[in-house]
Amino acid sequence: MKIKPPLQLTRPGIEDHSCHRKSAKLLPSARLTAGLILVFALVNGGAAAERLGACRLTANTVLRSCRDAAQSDYWLALAKCDNLADPVARDCRTQALADLKDARQTCKEQNDARQAACEWLGEAPYDPVINPSNFVARIDNPYFPLTPGTTFIYEGQTAQGFEHDEFAVTHNTRVILGVTCVEVHDTVTEDGELTEDTLDWFAQDTEGNVWYFGENTHELEDGLITTIDGTFMAGVNGDKPGIVMKAHPAIGDFYRQEFSLDNAEDFAETLSLTESVTVPAGSFHNCLKSEETTPLETDLLEYKFYAPGVGNVLTVDAGTGDRVELVQIRRRGR
Repeated sequence: MKIKPPLQLTRPGIEDHSCHRKSAKLLPSARLTAGLILVFALVNGGAAAERLGACRLTANTVLRSCRDAAQSDYWLALAKCDNLADPVARDCRTQALADLKDARQTCKEQNDARQAACEWLGEAPYDPVINPSNFVARIDNPYFPLTPGTTFIYEGQTAQGFEHDEFAVTHNTRVILGVTCVEVHDTVTEDGELTEDTLDWFAQDTEGNVWYFGENTHELEDGLITTIDGTFMAGVNGDKPGIVMKAHPAIGDFYRQEFSLDNAEDFAETLSLTESVTVPAGSFHNCLKSEETTPLETDLLEYKFYAPGVGNVLTVDAGTGDRVELVQIRRRGR
């Protein structure tokens, strides 16, 4: 029987320090040097953080997390490859390396998007103060009114199929960070099959800003949940609410709609306040046009149009041109 050569210890992205194992204990002078280096790193690291500001520092730290996760996934893939017979195993390792390179490129693109956002957001930490006494019971922002018992129905042909979306404002509420939020049940079907089932939580402050406090989302395929990515709740695991619609929108506004790092990071920019839109539900004027992006999907860019007194009436995928339009507003009591 042919003996296989030993596994290679050094793999892409990992340094081999095996030749240094005998020098585990540091001499006193070495310990002193290491201590000085540590102090220098801490001092200069703090100075670097101050220069960068919280926004860019956050982006850089998330980048490191992303790269570490990519490397971890690579090693796990190799472990699975080790249990495949040759020559399949060789193909498996090639694919694992290709996936690693793709993942690291994605990390870079996401970081570029976060860094670009910092140009608009500024460098201050994102830490909104939520005082329950500053919130009201109703959500009547002209561009984003949420009256319980109202269901907004949207439809459109997309690359994934014919989309039917029902955005139902329920009579249910949920208290998050002491704020009583309106619960919206949002369901999406494609070609008649349920693909998304989400609960969203919104609340309006006394100035009229509508805040997004979280969502419980499920994506489905063949009736089975495939992912809950995007699920977050303000106050849990460092997640924070964002503003989904400002009280007094102005052209050039750029803001966070949610803050759950590497999970839910939508941004919005107000482009216009004078758009006219015609959809099956009617013709609307003086609409707000918003550009919505996320560093988690750098190739995704959507334009959303909000009509005064109605809310969202149209969503356009900037890449494909696909339109999802308001076709009906259904109103019911309790």
